[in-house]
Amino acid sequence: MTATLGVAAVPAVAAPVAAAQAVACPTGWGSLDKTYLSSTSTPVTNVRTGRHDCYDRLVIDVPGAAGDDLGYSVGYVDTLYQDGSGRVIPVGGGAILEVRVNAPSYDPETGASTYPGRAGQPLPGVNLTGYLTFRDTRFASSFEGQTQLGLGVRARLPFRVLRLDGHLVVDVAHSWTATR
Repeated sequence: MTATLGVAAVPAVAAPVAAAQAVACPTGWGSLDKTYLSSTSTPVTNVRTGRHDCYDRLVIDVPGAAGDDLGYSVGYVDTLYQDGSGRVIPVGGGAILEVRVNAPSYDPETGASTYPGRAGQPLPGVNLTGYLTFRDTRFASSFEGQTQLGLGVRARLPFRVLRLDGHLVVDVAHSWTATR
């Protein structure tokens, strides 16, 4: 017995492409300060960024640190002041998110730098071309076991902080709405 398969007619001209589907974005992060009290002597070795459908992401690498040991304080500030000196660190964008991770960016035993950030300078190796939310990054300091960064964003937008083994993650939403 031979089976016959029906084949639908294929139009000779392609139909117009449907509008891009809306992406469901997380909501409820808020824009208030977020803090987790803990610390590690394991040093920061890298800072990097990534683009996602609903948010831009900053990742601070602290290899070997357990997620529960990664303390932080993240919040919007009017001006970024360098720890220790009080020097103003200019940060571009419509709003400044101060990111502090309770981990040094130097070896606590030798004092040798483990991350090449320089006070007031953009984060090494970070290129924000094409980002929807991030506008600027600045290294502020590594002082008394804390590493301080400035993240310039286009406006005061909701953000979240995630602690993962070896990484502190800061996601800043592209907007306040639930879809994009």
